Amino acid sequence: MDARGTAEDVIEAEWMRLLASDRVDGDLVCAAYAEPRLRQLFPWVGMWELHFSRCTEHPCTWDVPYIAPRRGGGFVVAGPSRVEWVGEADTAEAAVEMVADRLPPGCGRAVAGNVTTSAPCPRKADDRAANFPSDSCHRS
Repeated sequence: MDARGTAEDVIEAEWMRLLASDRVDGDLVCAAYAEPRLRQLFPWVGMWELHFSRCTEHPCTWDVPYIAPRRGGGFVVAGPSRVEWVGEADTAEAAVEMVADRLPPGCGRAVAGNVTTSAPCPRKADDRAANFPSDSCHRS
């Protein structure tokens, strides 16, 4: 347990904050929250994109695809790295399904901590979280 509560508490609080936010498409957040496999991950927003981390603090994991708005409507699913392309989706539900179907093997509930301090938090050799500024995981 960290200073803010259990990992489950931290994850749920961040989902509730995003559901009430206008930083990312509301239909997208609702669709992602409705998907149990994504709801157990820590959501964060950067550049109007919806990301998912297997840890609750920065630096976040960078091993789950993310969803970005598509010019003209719909969504682009990419990642986990910035150079990996998954596809396009006309609906939030379709984009969410594309991410959920590409979760890393053994992906479960996000753990408290970050990729550098939490032993159970998965870290890949190509994890790019350390290359992102400290505000990559938005906090209010």
